[in-house]
Amino acid sequence: MAAPLTSYAVLGAGVLALALRDPHRAGSWGLCPSRALGFWCPACGSLRAVNDLTHLDLGAAASSNLLFVALLPVAVFLLARWGLDSWRGVRRTADPRVVSAALWLLVPLMIAFTVVRNLPGGHWLAP
Repeated sequence: MAAPLTSYAVLGAGVLALALRDPHRAGSWGLCPSRALGFWCPACGSLRAVNDLTHLDLGAAASSNLLFVALLPVAVFLLARWGLDSWRGVRRTADPRVVSAALWLLVPLMIAFTVVRNLPGGHWLAP
């Protein structure tokens, strides 16, 4: 249980920090390297999305980073399953076919999201 509990504590501390220090204020968490280069990366806006979620504002979170908000339930499920498996003493091994399929879906999705949010018509996806 040490690894999942440590991970939960670190994630919880990060969420708490984002709840307390508003990333909507310019420069409050530093400068985003991709934004400094002039484009929105797939993670741009995710800090603001977490802050919005801590204030139970799903619409604002989706506006900050729709991809992050859409994938968050999957991440929460996987983290919870990891913790439960660890609690029960179950060791899962990743099926390489599932990992490969997930990567083949996730990488093009992230690339498409990045391209669209940086096009003039995709301004609604930019944070």
